Amino acid sequence: MSDPVAAPSTRQPGQPRTALLDVDRVQKTYTGQGRTVEAVRNLTFSVGDGELVCIVGPSGAGKTTLLKVIAGLLEPTSGTVTLDGTAVTGPPPSMAVVFQEYGRSLFPWMTVEGNVELPLKQKKMGKERRAELVRDALEAVGLADAHSAYPWQLSGGMQQRVAIARAVAYQPKVLLMDEPFAAVDAQTRADLEDLIRSLWHRLGVTILFVTHDIDESVYLGERVLVLSSSPTVIMEDLAIDLPDERNQLDTRSSPRFAELRHHVYEQIQLAKHRRGGEPVTGPAPAGSPT
Repeated sequence: MSDPVAAPSTRQPGQPRTALLDVDRVQKTYTGQGRTVEAVRNLTFSVGDGELVCIVGPSGAGKTTLLKVIAGLLEPTSGTVTLDGTAVTGPPPSMAVVFQEYGRSLFPWMTVEGNVELPLKQKKMGKERRAELVRDALEAVGLADAHSAYPWQLSGGMQQRVAIARAVAYQPKVLLMDEPFAAVDAQTRADLEDLIRSLWHRLGVTILFVTHDIDESVYLGERVLVLSSSPTVIMEDLAIDLPDERNQLDTRSSPRFAELRHHVYEQIQLAKHRRGGEPVTGPAPAGSPT
């Protein structure tokens, strides 16, 4: 079977990476009906090639707005987003997005195979190549036998797997995920989290994952960016020093996971009272949270 995106990743945990995605002093302000709302203020960070970074913050902190700016779906009021050295001025061809509302992103009258193939029709490739990418992507997410089914015949977790397969088949350099597992049950969520880490290891794709779930951010990420309340700044860029090989039982029951989870939770509680304040900087906690 050919790989739907790239050869398996040879990256080593903790190894320095070349910056692939740069967010530089991004601000987003909405104006209308006689009022101005600053949703995002002066956000600056980078994501390395092949890195998995999670973003968390209080409800209404502008996480989705930030992701839409990065995806080229919203124009920033000021600042720039750069992908692989090129300024993002619209949806980049090397970027794919998986949204929370997977049901709305899938066309119910099209089969699973048709839904996954649809974005590929924008690319200049033959029908056989498209079919190969779709087949490999569905196999990668465990849906090889569901290719002829329709979305409405599948469970919520399976529908989200279709949305992930569509993104994988598109062969992106960067995969943006906006709270993709918020609408599924706890067991399905755990399975999908493991699927994402498996795909990330296998494909070497760069992932920026927005979530409101603290445990999920610590379990998935190599780094966690903690946002303040709106107008949003980065309060902390936290390195997650858990072993690269993770599983739901051992990882989540480890003392270090509990320490990191506690620290992120504490930061989010502080974030609720830091509306656009100066970022909090400093190294990751070495022992008990500070």
